[in-house]
Amino acid sequence: MPVEFLGIAATHDGSETAPRSGPAFDPDYTLRLARAHEDHGWDRVLFAYGSGTPDPATAAALLASRLDRLQILLAHRPNLSHPTYAARVFATLDRISGGRLTVHFITGGSDHEQRREGDTLPKDERYARTREYIEIVKKVWTRTEPFDHEGAHYRFHDYVSDVFPARLPRPDVSFGGSSQAALAAGAAEADIYCLWGEPLERTAEQIAAVRAAAAAAGRATPPRIQVAFRPIIAPTEELAWEKARRTLAAIQAGGPAGRRRPGPDSRPENTGSQRLIAIAEQGERYDRALWTAPAAATGGAGNSNALVGTPETVAEALLDYHDLGVDIISARGYDLLGDAIDFGRHVIPLVRAEVARRDAARTAPEGHADGAFPPGAPAATP
Repeated sequence: MPVEFLGIAATHDGSETAPRSGPAFDPDYTLRLARAHEDHGWDRVLFAYGSGTPDPATAAALLASRLDRLQILLAHRPNLSHPTYAARVFATLDRISGGRLTVHFITGGSDHEQRREGDTLPKDERYARTREYIEIVKKVWTRTEPFDHEGAHYRFHDYVSDVFPARLPRPDVSFGGSSQAALAAGAAEADIYCLWGEPLERTAEQIAAVRAAAAAAGRATPPRIQVAFRPIIAPTEELAWEKARRTLAAIQAGGPAGRRRPGPDSRPENTGSQRLIAIAEQGERYDRALWTAPAAATGGAGNSNALVGTPETVAEALLDYHDLGVDIISARGYDLLGDAIDFGRHVIPLVRAEVARRDAARTAPEGHADGAFPPGAPAATP
């Protein structure tokens, strides 16, 4: 089973450990970071969404028009625009990119963040709206005859688009969420289901839940699974953990993410962040390399659990997740540019080589199971 790697398409160089050095949208940095991903073995990058951030679709169009191979994952919130309009934007962007677009639909885990842009629906109703939204977008992408829609959240008549995606039959749909409402919507509609990095046992439980929900929705093939981590790598284990402790100290010192942390008595509203906090409260280290301290320090903010160690250790940890059925790895360091290059040079080749070796062994007449990283695997010396 092939493995893919998703990085971040940041529009500036700021992170949880350091403020940005320029404007919120720096086109030169956006392209430089994207080229680093394209040149170092990554498959796609995510343009994330926030209520005050630069518009991700516009930034993605810049990247799509300037790079030839890197795929784009575009985050979009359904409350932002009517689905017929959004579908045309996505189709146009897919045309610009030559069929390299995937759309990640965000339902929104914080009522406060949603209300910043006028969205007052309760969370479970937002998931129902997202499901209806995705259904409409898929129809707009694929139907050449006018159609009507009468739903709980959207109503329109005699609609047909004049712009269709380059990718046929349509771009992939990506989705995330850990609540029952999220599973019901995402497992029914998504091609890719996104999870945050948790211990192996809990990740296996979540994958089983996604597959069960997909079967309940009548799907013969469940969504592909993506899991997200914050890798912290160095040439030795000691150096990696020294780097990890420095990273944590910078977060705790009150960097950009630190200023947004909730108070000690505040709990996040979304189930995914609640899970991250609960896991961190139960332990700081799990399995080969999972480290929960960054999730605890940021109040379970998004992708915040780290994998710490040498490139070999982190690659082995990622292979453990791949063995569970994860075939898309989302990874983002704290030094966005430098970490993207290091991870691409020293971790991605190890994982890809071992996955290819295992796949070849499975199909060989007399395949044998060797240990990870056999002779001939790419070296990994930062």
